Amino acid sequence: MGNREPQFRNFAEFWPYYLSQHRKPQTRALHYAGLGFAALCLGAALATGAWVWAAAAVIAVYAPAWTGHAVLERNRPATFSYPLWSIVGDLRMAGLALIGRLKAELARCGIE
Repeated sequence: MGNREPQFRNFAEFWPYYLSQHRKPQTRALHYAGLGFAALCLGAALATGAWVWAAAAVIAVYAPAWTGHAVLERNRPATFSYPLWSIVGDLRMAGLALIGRLKAELARCGIE
């Protein structure tokens, strides 16, 4: 897997690095799937009061994402060093994809 992440002072510095670690559309798709599964699990936790679903949400969001990093990108998930910024990055990346602006953002950050 890849080297350790560089140090960042803020999310604005981290964001282009985050995108660079998600170059492949398949990796991004696994992140989106994980976010969707996690949302369903959190909904189930709220609806049923069975908080085991909240624990399942953690597995649901990370298992597909980390698989993508290990198998497709062959890099170390930024979550290990930047857990909060990585969650924000996941949500921002998914949001940009949903509104059709991710391709332009990747280009702006110099990522093919």
